[in-house]
Amino acid sequence: MGEMKWYVLRTAGGKEKKAAEYLQKEIERGGLTDQVAQVLVPVKKEIITRNGKRTVADRLLYPGYVLIECQLSAQLENIIRNLVPGMSGFLTEKKEISGTQFERIPVPIREEEAQRILGIQDENAGSEAQTVVNYEIGESVKITDGPFSGFTGTIDEILEDRSKVKVIVVIFGRKTALELSFTQVTKE
Repeated sequence: MGEMKWYVLRTAGGKEKKAAEYLQKEIERGGLTDQVAQVLVPVKKEIITRNGKRTVADRLLYPGYVLIECQLSAQLENIIRNLVPGMSGFLTEKKEISGTQFERIPVPIREEEAQRILGIQDENAGSEAQTVVNYEIGESVKITDGPFSGFTGTIDEILEDRSKVKVIVVIFGRKTALELSFTQVTKE
């Protein structure tokens, strides 16, 4: 057997995980598990706040792409190009066959690039999810939880590291600063 190399596969947008699952099944069905080390969809965990609810979601690092570490063979290349729904093939380069004819051949990524991507993936797997801030300073928000529920105010400061915002609310005719978590406010 030859050396395992990393290749980049193109997929339909939003179908990366499904395409990777189908590819894994086709590899097993074709008895090619000894030629494939791993199929990877690089993701990053994020906490997203929508309508006052926090959810952990996987955000794709490279939308539309799946990585595969394999020892490429004609059979494996055929499976990737023709049998996996949502997958359109490899990132390739043009190679001249004769004066006017060209062939597209899969090109492995450099080992440094693969290690960088794997390093990012490993770092994300071991770390906690990051909070995605979808608020802006000066934006009007409604308080949905706590003693000031129902009040509206303006965001004065965003404290990302603590997942909180400072909101200026008018109470009894006076401006008052409140420190609230991302889950206690929603956009108006």
